[in-house]
Amino acid sequence: MKKILCVLLTGLLLSPEYLLADGKSVPLPPVPSSGNVTLPLDEYNRLLELANKPARRTDTPPVPYTMKRADLKFHAASESVQGTVQLQGEILHKGVTKVPLTTGMAILDARQEGKSLPLELEGGTHTAVLAGPAEFAVTLDAGLPLSIEAGRASFTLPVPAAGSVRMILSLPGDRTNVRISPGLITSRASENGQTTVEATLVPGQNASIWWTTREIVTPAAPKEVRFLSDVKTLITVSEADLRITALADISVVQGDPWQFELAVPAGYEVTAATGASVESAEVQSGVLILKVRGASQKSHQFLIAMEKSLSETKVDAPFLTFQNSQRETGEVLVEGAGTIELRSTEGGGLKRIDFKEINPYVRSLARFPLQAAFRYHKQPNEQPSLALAWTRFPDSSVLAAVVERAIVTTLVTNEGRSLTEVKLVVKNQAQPFLKVALPQGASILSAEVAGEKVKPVEGSDGNRVPLLRAGFRPRDAYEVSFVFMHSGAPFAKKGGSDISLPKMDVPIDLLQWEVFLPQQYKVKDFGGDAIAANLLPAASQDVSGAENYDGDLGRAIPFSDVEMNALLPGQLGGIVVDQTGAIVPNAQVTVKQVETGAVRNVMTDSSGRWMVSNLSSGNVEVSTSNPGFQRMVRKFFYDGSRPVPFVTALNIGAVAETVTVASATSSISEYQRVERDAKKQAAQQQLAASANVTSLQQRVSGVLPVRVDVPRAGNSYHFVRPLVLDEETKVTFTYKSR
Repeated sequence: MKKILCVLLTGLLLSPEYLLADGKSVPLPPVPSSGNVTLPLDEYNRLLELANKPARRTDTPPVPYTMKRADLKFHAASESVQGTVQLQGEILHKGVTKVPLTTGMAILDARQEGKSLPLELEGGTHTAVLAGPAEFAVTLDAGLPLSIEAGRASFTLPVPAAGSVRMILSLPGDRTNVRISPGLITSRASENGQTTVEATLVPGQNASIWWTTREIVTPAAPKEVRFLSDVKTLITVSEADLRITALADISVVQGDPWQFELAVPAGYEVTAATGASVESAEVQSGVLILKVRGASQKSHQFLIAMEKSLSETKVDAPFLTFQNSQRETGEVLVEGAGTIELRSTEGGGLKRIDFKEINPYVRSLARFPLQAAFRYHKQPNEQPSLALAWTRFPDSSVLAAVVERAIVTTLVTNEGRSLTEVKLVVKNQAQPFLKVALPQGASILSAEVAGEKVKPVEGSDGNRVPLLRAGFRPRDAYEVSFVFMHSGAPFAKKGGSDISLPKMDVPIDLLQWEVFLPQQYKVKDFGGDAIAANLLPAASQDVSGAENYDGDLGRAIPFSDVEMNALLPGQLGGIVVDQTGAIVPNAQVTVKQVETGAVRNVMTDSSGRWMVSNLSSGNVEVSTSNPGFQRMVRKFFYDGSRPVPFVTALNIGAVAETVTVASATSSISEYQRVERDAKKQAAQQQLAASANVTSLQQRVSGVLPVRVDVPRAGNSYHFVRPLVLDEETKVTFTYKSR
C-alpha cells in the first residue's frame, strides 16, 4: 500500500499539469513550448563576462583580534587575593595570532575549553598564541599581593583591556567602606560573615581597591626596627625668621618600619615634608610623623622644611633627631640674608669644616652668602650645639658703578710674557674712571668704551681707564675693555709660575678668566684666588616640577654620578649623546606613562643627564629632542622596582623627523662606558680655545701698538671668581716641557 501511495505522489509532483497546494492538486498555467532563444551578440558577450568574473574577496579585518568581555572573580585571603579571570573574544585573522591577556598578575594556570593553555611572558605581559578565525574563551587562575595595615587592606588590580569588565570580589568578615577607583560598585551583600561586592571596572586602567574592617584583630608582635639617620641641614638667617631645610637619609638595618617620627623643635612650624616614599605627613603633639609606602624598603630620603619667627639677634640652632635612631650623623650649613655679620659658636662634638666639603645637595639649596659649615656624629654622652649671633647693617646708598660680569682672556708666550684683555659689562651712574692697580712691569696698551677707543690715564697712584666718553650717556649696561701686557719671567724646562690680574675699584659680581698657555708645556696643580670652572657642580634642569620643591626649599637638588648609576625605586633617568658620543646638554626629554597618560618634561643638564621620580611600573614612552637632531622615541616596559639608567644617541637631522625604537633600557656598564667617553670629550673641549682667544690673537697683528709673538697652538684653562672688589686675582700652576 505504501509503494502505491509513493508512486501516485511522485507522478503528481512530476506531472507538469498539476501543482500541490494545501494538500490539493491545482492545474499549472500554460508554458511556451521548448526551443531555441536568439540573443544579440553584445548581450551574449556580457553574460559570458559576468559568468567568468571571479568572486569578490572579503576584506581583511583591520585588527587581528577583539577582546569582548572579561569576568573577574576574586576572594581575599590572609596575605593575597586569588581567583579567576575569564576572557572572551574572537580571532579575526586566519592563522596563528598572539593575544595579550593580562599584565601585573601572577598567573597560576591557564585553560581553554578545559585544556591547559601555554602562555608566553613578553615585557611583563602574559600572551597566548591562538588560532583563527574563531571565537575563544580563556580562563586564568591568578593571584595578587595584598597590603594589610591596622584596620585597612588594599591591592591594585590591573584591569584587562576588554569591551566590558565585571568583577565579583568576596571579602572575609564584616567589611565596610569598600572603595574602588576607578570603577562603579553595582551591588553589595553580606551573609555568614562574608561580604560580596559586584563592580564594573574601566577597561585597561589599574583599579585601586581598599576597604576597612570593624573586626578587632590581635596585632602581631612587631619586629624590632633598627635604622641609621644622616641629616644634612641648611639654616637660613633672614630678617624676620629662621628657616631650617633638612635633607634626611634613612638606612634601615633591621625590621620593616612603616613610619618615622621626628621631634619638632619648640617654636618651629613645619612648612613642608616630602619624599619619594612618603605616603602622608602630619604633626601630632610636637612630633612629625612620616608614613611611608613599602615598609620593606631599606632606604628612604625626606626633605623637611620648618621656620620660626625671629625677634632677637641670637638663637641656638636646632638639630633634628629621628626617634629610636641607632646612629645619628649630619652636616650643618649656615647662610645669611642681606648685609649681615654672623658669629657662630660650636660645641658638643660639632666640627667646623670648609664649604667645599659640605654635601653638594645641601649646597645647591643655598641662595644667600654662606657663613659657616659643620659636621657632627652624635654620641650618647654629648650632644652637638651651635649658638648663632649676628649684627645686621642697614643698606648703603646706590653704588656709582658696578660690573655685572668681567670676561678676561690671557695669552702667555713661551718667554713668559702675558697679554691680557679685560671686558667689563658696566652699569654706571656717574663714575668717570676705573682705577686699575697694575702689577709691576705691566702697562695698558689700549682701551675702549662702548666700542670706541679712549685714552687711558697714568697717575702717581695708579692707572685709570675711562668709563665714560664725550657725548655718551648710557641708560643700560654697556661694555668697557682694556688690554695690558706684563713682562713676566721666561719658562724653563719645568718649574712654577703665576699670573695675576690688577686690582679694580669697581665691584665685580662675577669674574670669568680664560688662560691660554703654549701647547709644549704640560701644566697642573692650579691654585690661587680663582676657582677652576670644571669644579663647579652642574644644576638640575627639571622643568616638569616633578623634581622641584615648593615654598622656601630653593632650587632642585642636582643628581650625582652615584645617584644615576644606582637609581632609587620609582626613578628613571639616563644620558643623551650624539653620534660621536659627545654629551647633548639642554635636550628636551618627555616621559609619558601610557596607562595613566601622565607626562613629565625635563631637560638634560650640562653633563647630558636627566632624571624623573615617582613613576609607577608600566609601559612608558620616552621622547628626546634637540634642535639639529632627529627626535628619538623609545617605548618599553618600565620596572619601577629595578630601574636602570639608559643611553639615548641622537642622530643629526630635522626635529620633525622621528625615530621610534621599542627596546628596554641599557645596562649599567654601557651607561658608565658612554658617560666616561662623554666626560673625556668634554674635558678635551674645555681645553680648546674660545673665540676670545682667537680674537685677541688677531688683534695682535697690526691692531695693538706692540709686537708680541703669541702662541698659535695651546690649551685654555677657565677660572671663575665671584664678588671681587679692589682685590688682586692670582692663578698659580706648575709646568713641565713636553
